[in-house]
Amino acid sequence: MQSYTIGQAAKLLGVSPDTARRWADAGRMTTHRDDGGRRLVDGRDLAAFSVELARAGTAGEDTPYTSARNAFPGIVTAIKLGDVAAQVEIQAGPHRLVSLLTREAVEELGLEVGVEATARVKSTNVHIDRT
Repeated sequence: MQSYTIGQAAKLLGVSPDTARRWADAGRMTTHRDDGGRRLVDGRDLAAFSVELARAGTAGEDTPYTSARNAFPGIVTAIKLGDVAAQVEIQAGPHRLVSLLTREAVEELGLEVGVEATARVKSTNVHIDRT
């Protein structure tokens, strides 16, 4: 499972690293330390926390969001796999994006809950890039 540093988690959540550290210190966001002593957040835990923040309406209140070239970097929060098709949900700050794509594409990209990804929106289509 992919883990994120406090700085990476903060970027994905749309807050400052100091805010992410305060949340971790207060026990709101679960962290662990690697062998080098760095504080890390498990991808699944970060995905769940990002959804919780978005529902509470607190993610990115102080940070303006842009869709430069319609790209929404975020974290995969849910995947529903069918025999041929798949549904991927990404939380990008306060934005929840859902894309329908092939199961093969999900597997080739290595998408799973807790993985960083970027949703790209063009007209009525949402494309997912693994970052």
